[in-house]
Amino acid sequence: MNIKGMSTSYHEDLQTGQLSDYTLAEYLAKLTDAEWEYRQNRKMVNLKRGANFREQAHPLNIDYTIARHLDKGVMQRLLSLQFLHKGENIIFTGLTGTGKSYLAQAIGTKACEMLHRTFYFSMSRFTDDAAANKIQGNYTKWLKKLQLAPLLILDDFGLTTIDSTTRKALMDVIDYRYAKKSTIIVSQIPVKNWHPLIGEDTIADAILDRIIHNSHRIELKGESMRRRNKVTD
Repeated sequence: MNIKGMSTSYHEDLQTGQLSDYTLAEYLAKLTDAEWEYRQNRKMVNLKRGANFREQAHPLNIDYTIARHLDKGVMQRLLSLQFLHKGENIIFTGLTGTGKSYLAQAIGTKACEMLHRTFYFSMSRFTDDAAANKIQGNYTKWLKKLQLAPLLILDDFGLTTIDSTTRKALMDVIDYRYAKKSTIIVSQIPVKNWHPLIGEDTIADAILDRIIHNSHRIELKGESMRRRNKVTD
């Protein structure tokens, strides 16, 4: 039987001589709790690994002291993940180095800790994966995975060319997820300039309508945190 949590707890109690501290019923309950916690933790670790985050971002490490127009109250509400249960989106925009990607991935980390499947993609990898899965005949399976994930994070939006394959994949994903699943978009480019980046007016209209509608928009300002940290190091 695959009961590693129970086994580990039992051996620890055996070594510390704590077995006699419990009745049989109490100890069975303790072992059951240990197994449940072990499986939850293992699932959380697997979700974080499967999300493929670019950096180890965590809500506890968000710096609210830097002047970048980040409202702590708003961020805390987003980290409560209520937006996830409502199928709402988040858009982070701002100059390079203002911490947009970190904030998005911190929310993604919190989602994984609450056992919500999350996927993180830079747009360049999204493009590469869409093309590769088309060639390999796995496109439908890949698409379904992204459509059904409770949280999808698309980073560096607009920094790479959106070709026809990427545009169709983006439309397929966003259209399915609309009002059912949550998507976080991260971009250096203001939302008002996204339309020509997508191309094909009709598709661009459809994608943007589904992304922007019912979304939380956070525009970060200030100097690059990377440049600031380099100066102060």
